[in-house]
Amino acid sequence: MPPGFQGMIQNFAIGTELIYSFVIIACCLIIYFGTRELYSLTNYRGIKYFRQAFLFFAIAFFFRSFIKFLILLFNSENLFNIMHPVFAIATTLLFMYFSSLAIFYLFYSIAWKKYNKKWIVYALNLLALIISIVAIASNNILIYLILNLITILCAVILIIYAYSKKSKFKKISQLFIIYLLLLVFWTLNIIDLFIPNFLQPIQLLVYFISIGVFFAILYKVLTKIGSK
Repeated sequence: MPPGFQGMIQNFAIGTELIYSFVIIACCLIIYFGTRELYSLTNYRGIKYFRQAFLFFAIAFFFRSFIKFLILLFNSENLFNIMHPVFAIATTLLFMYFSSLAIFYLFYSIAWKKYNKKWIVYALNLLALIISIVAIASNNILIYLILNLITILCAVILIIYAYSKKSKFKKISQLFIIYLLLLVFWTLNIIDLFIPNFLQPIQLLVYFISIGVFFAILYKVLTKIGSK
């Protein structure tokens, strides 16, 4: 491949990544700050965990974009080839921790009434940290994904069990579909980060659909705020 053409591809990839990251982080922060007044008026804890989930998504995506930018800039598939191992481990750990925490809080925002225990929030933070440490220690992204998916599967089962006999489940089932879509495409984003060539043929499609999912949540939030 000619050096000039390769440079154009690299610049396109970096530009695409920057735009994509900006849009996702902006959506998350708009959701977080846009629901601040709603939470202050209602003091509803479900909104609190929902807001925190998107703050964590924004932080996680910041670290994701930082890692992705370095990988693209230096044309490497391994962050440890670019940064000092301590900084590489810290950056990866923070990304994994906030990613897991965002997903956990998102689903807990639905189920907190049925599982309203103070220790659960601490347990979710500890679980996210343990999963991240285990994944980095094993140097296997598959372990990280499997542990997260098992945890989320358990959460989904508990939520369905808690609401299955109530009319409210019909209402939260709509959120379930959006949240599960978010989980699927967030997982694809993680795979894209740590196994860059795996999703390369459909990378732009994954990015567009991911943005679409965040826009759908943002739209529901803005509609909810507008109706108040």
